[in-house]
Amino acid sequence: MADWGPVFMDVVLFVLLTPGLIVQIPVRSRLAEFANMQTSGISIFVHSIIYFAFISILLLAVGIHIYAG
Repeated sequence: MADWGPVFMDVVLFVLLTPGLIVQIPVRSRLAEFANMQTSGISIFVHSIIYFAFISILLLAVGIHIYAG
């Protein structure tokens, strides 16, 4: 049996936390902007830290598993 939990959570979090797609933290003029489709280096860094924190919590602490087959 294959464990698809890590793959599914990686894809979902990657899409949701892409800078500028849904929200961008931080931006030049304010703390957050929604759907502006622009990125900066600091924004990519902040989103990658948030991604790492969420994926670590969900996969290591909570232990999400989805079995197929």
